[in-house]
Parts: sequence; C-alpha cells; structure tokens
Amino acid sequence: MKKKDENDFYFKDEPKQTLKIPTEVLGQSDSLELDLEKDLSENEMLVGRNSRCVPVDTFSFAPLGRKGKKVFKGKGDLVKFRCSVYEKKLLKVKSKRSGLTLSEYIRRSLFEQEITERFTEEHITLYKMLIKYHNNFKSIGNMYKKRNPKLTQEVYDLANEIKVHLKKFQP
Repeated sequence: MKKKDENDFYFKDEPKQTLKIPTEVLGQSDSLELDLEKDLSENEMLVGRNSRCVPVDTFSFAPLGRKGKKVFKGKGDLVKFRCSVYEKKLLKVKSKRSGLTLSEYIRRSLFEQEITERFTEEHITLYKMLIKYHNNFKSIGNMYKKRNPKLTQEVYDLANEIKVHLKKFQP
C-alpha cells in the first residue's frame, strides 16, 4: 500500500493533477523554483513560491469574541396554593383589569404593593364627560361672578365636587 505524501494536496471534487518535470532539469540543480497560479474561486487555491498546504489566513467575524449568553436570573421557584373556582375567576378578572399577569397580581397584592386598574372604555368616556362638566360649571360661575355672588359660590361648590370625583379616578 502506498503511503500518502504530506505534500500531496488536492480537493476531493477535483481530479488529482500531476506535474511532470524532465530529468535533465532536475539533474542541473538540487532545487526547483515553481510559480503555479490558478484563478481563485471558492474551491481553488493559489500556489506560489512560499506556498503552504494549510491556509494561514483566518477570518474573525467577532473580533472581540462571542458575547456571553445572557442567563435569566428571574423567578425560578414555584409556589402553589389552593382556592375555590370562584376565587380563581375573581383573581383572573382583577389581574386582567389591572393589566398584570395572574402571578404578578398575586405577588403585588401579597407584598402590599400598589396595583392600579386600567381604564375601560366606559371609564374613559365618563372621565371625559366629568372634565367637560367641571370646566363648564367653572365658566358659568365666572360669568355670574359680579351679578350674583351667591349663585357663583353654588356653581363653584358643584365644580369642586366634580373635581373630587375626578381625583378618585386617578391613582
């Protein structure tokens, strides 16, 4: 069996190419200088004077190295508790109204953190309507300020009551 020479290098998809050198040329000197070149494509290489069989150029796509994988160090432990079907539905409804997940809602209520409910469309329309009423009563009170101070005070009191209800909407 013939032992492979270290300098025999060829691609698998290319047939092996040989170079025949006449003995007269080899007899004149101990070494022979070759300049062989091929067109560079994906599977071809350039062979020159100081060529090596192993390519030396390396491509570093990430010059600073790979970024470390981010490890999620969040909530990992599981806590279970029993409740009735009604209690579970009530918790789901309240968590949905507040815009939180069920577990986040329970966690916040357990640790007595602030839980704000999100406005529904009905709440938003009522809030806008109360703002309009408040502004209208204030302007009505300003119109009768000099003519009827008692009526002005009554209208201002009503506007202040509306403002108290508006503040209940806000967290």
